[in-house]
Amino acid sequence: MSPRKLDPETRATLVDIAARLLAEHGAEALSTRKIAAEAGTSTMAVYTHFGSMSGLVREMVHEGFARLERQFSMVVRTDDPVADMAVLGYAYRQNAKANSHLYAVMFGGQSLAGFSLTDEDRQYGRYTLLTVVECATRCIEAGRFRDGDPLLVAHEMWIATHGLVNLELGGYLIDPVDADRCYDTILHSLLLGVGDDAQAVAASMAASKKRRAHEVEADPAPAEPATTHR
Repeated sequence: MSPRKLDPETRATLVDIAARLLAEHGAEALSTRKIAAEAGTSTMAVYTHFGSMSGLVREMVHEGFARLERQFSMVVRTDDPVADMAVLGYAYRQNAKANSHLYAVMFGGQSLAGFSLTDEDRQYGRYTLLTVVECATRCIEAGRFRDGDPLLVAHEMWIATHGLVNLELGGYLIDPVDADRCYDTILHSLLLGVGDDAQAVAASMAASKKRRAHEVEADPAPAEPATTHR
């Protein structure tokens, strides 16, 4: 008899429910019984799909980065790499807001009921950063950014955006200094700091705003369950 085929929709549902319970109710809510009850399935489904509760938590991390990668894939590569960089920043924010229940788990910001991210888990999602590195490389090659290490530039963009997102998700950025206003100011300063011209930055930022509704605000198409990237 051939082994029973696992349902990818059940797998994704379990990941979503587990991450939401963790975000809303803390580590004590992360039990196979509660997860299975909300999914309308048996506790055995957790072990069938993930092997253990630790396997489920790890899958939350992988799924979170897979969704970020899908969001990045919606950003069109154009002949204005600085505008592309700005859109990528907004894509990062959009993904975090749309998947806030996964976001804290992705970066180890949530207590995980005895499970802690390993060094390998923490480095897993770096494949998503390659998109930003490639964009930074194009900005340097186009003469918009001064010569330098595109990997370092990508990290600067990531660190600044990640810090703002944490405050944004926590509800700390409100009128008259809301998240959009803060991010536009931070991004403008970062782009000037890596060597771009003020007038060129303003033009690229304006161009990026026209693209956001189609490349950022829309939900990315669903994909197959997360796969391992090395």
